[in-house]
Amino acid sequence: MTLTAKPSTMDDIDIASHDAYMNGVPFDQFTRLREDAPLFFHKPMESDQPKEGFWVVTRHADCVKVNRQWESFSSQRKGALLVEDRPDLEMARMLIDLDPPEHQRLRQLVSRGFTPKVIRSMDGHFREVAIQIIGDAVASGTFDFVNDIAAELPLYAIAQLLGIPQEDRRKVFDWSNSMIGSNDPEFQESEDRAGSAMAELYMYANELAAARKIEPQQDLITVLLEADGDQQLTEHEFDLFILLLAVAGNETTRNATAQGMLAFLENPDQWTLLQSDPAKYLDSAVEEVLRFGTPVMQFRRTVTADMELHGQTIKEGDAIAMYYIAANRDPEVFANPDSFDITRSPNPHLAFGGGGPHHCLGVSLARLEMRIMFEVLIDKVDHFELVAPPSRLRSNFIHGIKHLELKAVPKA
Repeated sequence: MTLTAKPSTMDDIDIASHDAYMNGVPFDQFTRLREDAPLFFHKPMESDQPKEGFWVVTRHADCVKVNRQWESFSSQRKGALLVEDRPDLEMARMLIDLDPPEHQRLRQLVSRGFTPKVIRSMDGHFREVAIQIIGDAVASGTFDFVNDIAAELPLYAIAQLLGIPQEDRRKVFDWSNSMIGSNDPEFQESEDRAGSAMAELYMYANELAAARKIEPQQDLITVLLEADGDQQLTEHEFDLFILLLAVAGNETTRNATAQGMLAFLENPDQWTLLQSDPAKYLDSAVEEVLRFGTPVMQFRRTVTADMELHGQTIKEGDAIAMYYIAANRDPEVFANPDSFDITRSPNPHLAFGGGGPHHCLGVSLARLEMRIMFEVLIDKVDHFELVAPPSRLRSNFIHGIKHLELKAVPKA
């Protein structure tokens, strides 16, 4: 990558190291960047990825622009992750690492499985599952909200969509933690645990594929295998698709729900307001949880031609990162952005991206799962008590909570 000299008056800014998020998101740094350096060149990291410097945009309008203008800001050139060493891109690419038209080729394969109509049809069954999950946790007294509630319905849902046996859904949970949490000591069982977890998921996916070739089912694995023409997948493309659906399908909703529960604990007046009229506030509460929690904090793009932005020159080949977590607190868009307000409307948050070809495929599914979980929680629980401080994920990518020990006080 060829980079021009970038003057900076903010040498202490660090929003790229994993340690910067150990005690919560560094919102003070994001505020400085939005106000004083809307286009900022972040120095290379010495001990973490990325090893090369990259540009940062933190304002809402800029993140929307970069997200939508894929011709100028490419996912395909060097992938969508702020990791420089991506040998996997040479073999095949995940959906997030592609630009149109290749992106549409893969996206169209599974899009019909995520339409609002299909997702709405799951409402009743998912509600029954949520009632069981939440009932069991509440009855146990003290429990880990992340593992016992927030993770369970997303795992159940993605297992049903893919055709994974429900008794195996915790395998997906463990593999996902090992990959997404590869920079967190709790999930680093070995130096290459992330790589071995990926290999185990691929092997498992290929076993399911072999079974579906003999006996097709009404699930997404069968849909992927039956694709023909220019949509036909190689084995590695199939493996990557399963990895993306399995990981993204549980990590994002799980962490958004956990962040939302923590926000309610820290703002009990909002929990009381939600309880007072769920029909009125539930949908806007889900959107505020997504804005406030923003489970995916950033994605990377690569600049395809020299350009000017905020008076500075960005060169072809430069990396640029959209920090959704900062854009979702932009005071130009959100009044009192640091306040958790379930009545907020409108709420044009970027938790699902800022539009364009990479707008999240699972939007309807995530909203349904979160709505059901909070609706059942309101019905079953008067209030929660925090037993221990939240344990946060060491990650510069996922705004994650590993553990949230709670005690639930049931409704009389």
